[in-house]
Amino acid sequence: MDNQIVRQQLQDAYQKRVAMRVYQDKKIPQEDLDTILDAAWLSPSSIGLEGWRFVVLENAAVKEAIKAVSWGAKSQLETASHFILLIAEKNARYDSESVYDSLVRRGISEPEAIKTRLKQYQIFQESDMEIADNKDRLWDWTAKQTYIALGNMMTSAALLGIDSCPIEGFPYQKVNALLDEYGVIDSNKEGIASMMSLGYRLEDPKHPRQRKERHTVISTFN
Repeated sequence: MDNQIVRQQLQDAYQKRVAMRVYQDKKIPQEDLDTILDAAWLSPSSIGLEGWRFVVLENAAVKEAIKAVSWGAKSQLETASHFILLIAEKNARYDSESVYDSLVRRGISEPEAIKTRLKQYQIFQESDMEIADNKDRLWDWTAKQTYIALGNMMTSAALLGIDSCPIEGFPYQKVNALLDEYGVIDSNKEGIASMMSLGYRLEDPKHPRQRKERHTVISTFN
């Protein structure tokens, strides 16, 4: 496909995309939903960790429980075609099983090669990011990576003519406790990073989307 066509498709999708809070009563085709979820699955992550899970929430009881405590998700939970939970792993330290498994998954199997790579990760976490001995910062590191997948899902949805909304308006501890209670997560090992709704807009926004002037956020330093 010609790059000019691709550029125009991307521009059209970005221009149309807005945070949508109320949706039509219309379901997203499964093949489109799978494409959006594949965008998350195939997203890049720091050190190739993939310290995340993406849960398509369909359980009515869990939805109601989340809606009861989440001011920023009520209308989406009531009207969205699909609702996705972005879950981030906790305790992904350089010497954890998950980091080791990520190396094996990528074809690094020689003991010496694994040892060398884990040493690099130790330096990265201890000296560069200073997170190795802080559980909160370790979780924050994996949680931030889910936003790469979140952005890719929203862009993919927009290209398919599907609206979306990223959601952070909820009490994290309460929602984690609910998800743990219902068996969606093991809160000792993971926690919710954000949510996302998907569907088809009921109506266009009342106010046009505004952005800062392009030159104020994009520059070149020579």
